[in-house]
Amino acid sequence: MALLVAVVPLVVLSTAEPATAAPVPAEHWVASWTASPTDSLTPFDAAGLPVPEVLDDQTLRMVVVPHLGASVLRIHLSNRFGEASAQFGDVTVATESAEGTANVSEITPVTFDGARSVTVPTGDDVVSDPVHLAFSAFQPLAISIYLPGRQEFPTKHWNANQTSLYAPPLSGDRTAAADNNEFPLATQSWLYVDGVDVEAPTSTAAIVAFGDSITDGFVASDPLSLPVSQAVANKNGRYPDDLQRRLIAGGVPLSVVNEGISSNRMVTDGEPLLLGPSGVQRFGQDVLDVPGVRAVLVLEGINDLGIPPATTTPAQLIAGYEQVIAMAHAAGIKIWLGTIMPASNAVLDGTLLAPNSEQYREQVNAWIRTQHLADGVVDFDAALRDPSDPAILNPTYAGPDNLHPNLLGYQVMANAVSLAMLETALPGH
Repeated sequence: MALLVAVVPLVVLSTAEPATAAPVPAEHWVASWTASPTDSLTPFDAAGLPVPEVLDDQTLRMVVVPHLGASVLRIHLSNRFGEASAQFGDVTVATESAEGTANVSEITPVTFDGARSVTVPTGDDVVSDPVHLAFSAFQPLAISIYLPGRQEFPTKHWNANQTSLYAPPLSGDRTAAADNNEFPLATQSWLYVDGVDVEAPTSTAAIVAFGDSITDGFVASDPLSLPVSQAVANKNGRYPDDLQRRLIAGGVPLSVVNEGISSNRMVTDGEPLLLGPSGVQRFGQDVLDVPGVRAVLVLEGINDLGIPPATTTPAQLIAGYEQVIAMAHAAGIKIWLGTIMPASNAVLDGTLLAPNSEQYREQVNAWIRTQHLADGVVDFDAALRDPSDPAILNPTYAGPDNLHPNLLGYQVMANAVSLAMLETALPGH
């Protein structure tokens, strides 16, 4: 009897039909634009314009510039730092015309699980249903969001370097308006919107540029860093933008999305203000959760070393790098580290307020260049430092505060990144 029992399973297995392999999808979602939420409390943007802290029966028109074109997209809205649920009564998306107004024939409704409205609990994000709208890389999109009731402290990305608009309180739903005159108020923060994904071939992937204000594309207007220079507004001159243009020119199917936060620090939390959660804290949401992500380029640490009174030691900062390297590799994505650029003669992050910042920076950079934990290194320091004084930025590439590069400096940063290194993040490599 025991022999019979042992034989029966063999007969069943030998006569079973081969399993049919699941079809491999031809397309997937890839992030085309991102902006890391920073806070909900700071009442002004980097240009010094007021940011509304109370919204009441009014419409926002947020302008974003995607890095990948497509014909199908979806939109991410965030209530990450809201103090109550956020209600979005209606949302539309359209391309912007050359005159900076929404193309009326393309104003397209956005739905969430089939509904035109959605309520997002505090601390949560929401992703829209697929939206059919054709656009190209670097073609601005106007995302209009109607807030039907009184809502306080909207989640935002503080420094947008991009002009968005909003209507006055109690002006109702203007999401279908083509004329931007319907939106007389301006802000250089992004409110609520924090991502645009596109449907792309499976051969396409995303790379996250992760860091602080230098990744965020900040260019100062004076030696004290604030306000942001208006010469950079709407220019898409951040180093990840310039890097994306190189990838497009080279025919490399990668999207570089920007998760920089001005004043952010790798190991020290900056909440509830505009500095944002520490890099280690936000790495999961802002890197690992990005659709289609295959790699991350980290450039962060100057604020850890240079913001008093409790500046970070090299050992503490290196421990932060080791944490995010481990997180990236555990998720199966590549991680590259950028060396920290000099700022010893800057008021902020310089040796005037943080006397140890330069020697600490040199120690950290020495570790970055010689460590073998990350998958590669980009030597931004070597590319932008002054050849005659390596403790400061090359004046040709420095903005007025000697901390942030100017637009030429951001282009030099993008040129310092090896496209061959980025291509190792493509599927199949």
